[in-house]
Amino acid sequence: MTLFGFALVLAAAFCHATWNYFVKRINGGPELVWLFSILSVLIYCPVAIFIALSQRPVLGQAEIIFIVGSSLLHLGYFLLLQAGYRKGDLSLVYPTARATGPFLSTTFAVWFLGEAMSAQIAVGAITVIIGIIFLTGGFKRGAKHRTTSLLFGISAGFLIGSYTVWDAYTVSALLVPPILLEYASSIGRSVLLAPIALKRVHIIKTHWRNHWRGVAIIAIFNPLAYILILYALSFTPVVYVAPTREISVLLTVLAGSVLLGEGHLKQRLMWSGLILLGVALLATA
Repeated sequence: MTLFGFALVLAAAFCHATWNYFVKRINGGPELVWLFSILSVLIYCPVAIFIALSQRPVLGQAEIIFIVGSSLLHLGYFLLLQAGYRKGDLSLVYPTARATGPFLSTTFAVWFLGEAMSAQIAVGAITVIIGIIFLTGGFKRGAKHRTTSLLFGISAGFLIGSYTVWDAYTVSALLVPPILLEYASSIGRSVLLAPIALKRVHIIKTHWRNHWRGVAIIAIFNPLAYILILYALSFTPVVYVAPTREISVLLTVLAGSVLLGEGHLKQRLMWSGLILLGVALLATA
């Protein structure tokens, strides 16, 4: 992995952990997804127009199909993640999703994109996944709350793996500009969730009145995190990017344990160290 590619993924991890913390803190539903999505559309509109006019990308039938497909996959991910955060712990749902996601992303990339897999990449990816599994306490029998968190996390991870490979093909093979792909996704979420938003205007007003700063941070950092990943994917194989971006797990667990009072900080930091070791192997491969 190049130094520039690693820097993009590292920056994306900080952005991703930040907006996930505020999503959990606000504890909203589809109304929150619509609110920060429509705000993202407004904030990034000048940038999207500039990219469209300066790069003039070719958007044929294939490109449009993949853009629409990306929007639907991301919408499903956001709604599932919101439900998981309402019924589980941030420091369980999120890490489990991020463990399943890179495993499936790497597998799909090898199967469908024909990417090469070296021994060091495999060891690094497995190290990251093992670290995340034990970070959540392992797959033990426990309370329904833990089981629910794991189920939501695994389901979200499947969508992560799917949209990562889907979007990697879109930006690397179809040459759709990353900013436009993510901007289209924000528009898609805004349109598809509009009927729900119209019925729950009072909830949206409450979110904005009580958490407008958090909503604004999500609206900025959510697209930015993925735009950085998409740019990395445009010149870096998925087998490097997908596991390396899981450094955000360390930051999110830290936020969940310390700022949200979910506890188990010492144990979770220990396993986060294993995740960082795996990331180091991937970054130097």
